[in-house]
Amino acid sequence: MNKPLLAALSAVATIGLGATPALAAPQTTAPHSAKAAKSAAVTVDFAGTVSLSNCSGSVIRFPGSADTDPALVLTNGHCLETGMPSAGQVITGQSSSRTFGLLNSAGSKIATLRANQIVYSTMTDTDVTIYRTTTTYAAIKSSYGISPLTVQDTHPVAGTAIKVVSGYWKRIYSCNVDGFVYRLKEGDWTFKDSVRYTSACNTIGGTSGSPVIDATTGKVVAVNNTGNEDGERCTVNNPCEVDASGNVTVRQGINYAQETYNIPACFTTGNKLNLSAAGCTLPKP
Repeated sequence: MNKPLLAALSAVATIGLGATPALAAPQTTAPHSAKAAKSAAVTVDFAGTVSLSNCSGSVIRFPGSADTDPALVLTNGHCLETGMPSAGQVITGQSSSRTFGLLNSAGSKIATLRANQIVYSTMTDTDVTIYRTTTTYAAIKSSYGISPLTVQDTHPVAGTAIKVVSGYWKRIYSCNVDGFVYRLKEGDWTFKDSVRYTSACNTIGGTSGSPVIDATTGKVVAVNNTGNEDGERCTVNNPCEVDASGNVTVRQGINYAQETYNIPACFTTGNKLNLSAAGCTLPKP
């Protein structure tokens, strides 16, 4: 994982298959076809991103969110302040008072936002935590001039130019979506349909939870979460790719993100979580 800097993984350092690292043949082209490259239509900067005590994140809204809704913050499941969710665990509606440093376009902290609830958190199939804050989008805009980032509700496309924006490091990585991974296995955890970056996005610890932004639309298409650091096979900090036939590929130095297009369908009026909503495919408790 692009692990939290202050949340050591020593408790799970022995998790994984422990097999000798092995490089499998590269996978073929991802199932989602690439589109022709487009000129950047938006400026991607730090506005709307947040810094956590040990991770990165962003203030997000969905296509159906209203300005008067409570603002939500997106980061990784493994950035959860109470510890990483175990495989199969889904947390909803848990109280939280976590704080987030709200950044402006230059990456300067201009406010502190506070959560009152962990709306949703899991490391099963994906790696996300969504917090509800004590304020609204409208109040943030009025007080600080910052708008939330919109989560795209359609599947990302291979070849898309993207930017990974880390509020923790105040650093922006630029690369492309290289393809999609049927299953990404890391220790006890398995992620589905993960985004694989081209090599230019060499994300590091502290970038966990960074929004992955389409450089043309400015919308969030994924959340940064992990990378293979040492070339090991399917261990913590060394995820491996597993295709539909069970073939394993190890790509040392390559980093990954978890798609977010499936999240908006699970939120209804007032930014309320409804895991039973039509089209919602997020894992349930």
